[in-house]
Amino acid sequence: MTKTLLTALALSVLPGFALAAGCNYGAGPKQTTVSTCADGQIYDTATQSCVDSLAS
Repeated sequence: MTKTLLTALALSVLPGFALAAGCNYGAGPKQTTVSTCADGQIYDTATQSCVDSLAS
């Protein structure tokens, strides 16, 4: 009887831990983007920041 109760308790608690851990589906390196740069600047993906545009 005790073994059955412990098994039932474990089966009812474990899904909650899985939900608390969160979903890592598609989790790779976080990517950040800049929506706009100041006038005369463009977004440089190498440095991940806005840089002055070389075009005149």
